[in-house]
Amino acid sequence: MRSIFVAGIVVALMGSAAAPAIAGTVYVHAGRLIDVERGRVLADQRIRIDDQRIVAVEPWSPPPEGSEIVDWTQKTVLPGLIDMHTHLADWGQTNNVAEPLLHSAQEVALVGAENARKTLLAGFTTVHDVGCFRAFTDVALRDAINAGRVTGPRMNVVGAYITVPGGGGEVTGFAPDVTVPADMRVGVYTDANDAKIRTRYLFQHGVDSIKMIATGAVLAEGTEPGQLEMTAEDIRAVTEQAAIHKSYATAHAHGAEGIRTAILNGVRSIEHASLIDDEGIRLAKERGTWLVMDVYNGDYIDEIGRKEGWPEGHLRKNLETTEAQRQGFARAVKAGVKIAYGTDAGVYPHGLNARQFAYMVRFGMTPMQAIQSATTVAADLLGWQKDVGAVAPGRYADMIAVDGDPIANIAVLEKPPVVMKGGVIVD
Repeated sequence: MRSIFVAGIVVALMGSAAAPAIAGTVYVHAGRLIDVERGRVLADQRIRIDDQRIVAVEPWSPPPEGSEIVDWTQKTVLPGLIDMHTHLADWGQTNNVAEPLLHSAQEVALVGAENARKTLLAGFTTVHDVGCFRAFTDVALRDAINAGRVTGPRMNVVGAYITVPGGGGEVTGFAPDVTVPADMRVGVYTDANDAKIRTRYLFQHGVDSIKMIATGAVLAEGTEPGQLEMTAEDIRAVTEQAAIHKSYATAHAHGAEGIRTAILNGVRSIEHASLIDDEGIRLAKERGTWLVMDVYNGDYIDEIGRKEGWPEGHLRKNLETTEAQRQGFARAVKAGVKIAYGTDAGVYPHGLNARQFAYMVRFGMTPMQAIQSATTVAADLLGWQKDVGAVAPGRYADMIAVDGDPIANIAVLEKPPVVMKGGVIVD
């Protein structure tokens, strides 16, 4: 990512603290409402909100005199969007492989707050934040958002990467005598038992779920996407420990062998799935495993990476995986595999999360399916379907309002929407 400047962030944060939850009743008058649960568009709807949650969705009729009404009669209303693969609490991608070592934990925390606000303003009211190099920076950011001290989306966080030494979840590529700070190696393990212990440690320190690095990575030195880095025993130790904590683990897995091994050993979702083969697609379908495939990201890496001089190895691996991933995505859509919306925001600038919708439509989804991938499908993957993912009674009043019709033109979602989180319109 292009350089991010911290100057002015503190002032911005002080001026953008989340508004307190509303205490009364609010009515939203929606000109058009996308009902993602049933895959249809409703006209002229009345959405009643009490405190932070929706209590009724019905055809419009005038509410009691003196009621507070949000007039979205000229707009299309959708549930707040969900990005299942972000990196809010970290520095962005640059041409320097040692970039994470150049910034203090305090600086990263401030940048994370800025990233969170940009993401919310782009219409993404919930994220699965799947890793940061400074352990537990994401936990602190989530807690600050929940406490109303920082403006941002609802966050499900992983705390750190579970990874082998020197693997795809490590900072690599610098001189061998450089000492990496301990808080950047919290999830680095040596064997299956150690992986279990580190997984337990992450849950003890407040994470919601676990992120494993099962194969090599595109944007890491010394690893290859097709290489299996975690054994079946390692992966099983992590998924079983996550289940003990009534949670789950997801696996970064580019290579076909890594994808198969992760699915067979209990992961809930596969991140990237770039080199997935037909057997991997079959297993994902049979076992109900979600795929989270960042099919926009490759174009950004190729364009900006070449312009800014990113390492040649990164650019090579990106070319080797981008088209294969998109073809695998198209086959998975056709096979009916569950695919949740995830972008890898942080590799590219935060706030541009909606750019992926057009790519998902280009490679096989209908506009409604693409929207559902970022609402109902993502909410099911999180296990948060009672709270987010639809404009429906009982859910949080997380909604966005856009001009135009995203069913006719999905690119409408790339324009900044009006955003409501918990019944409060975000300033």
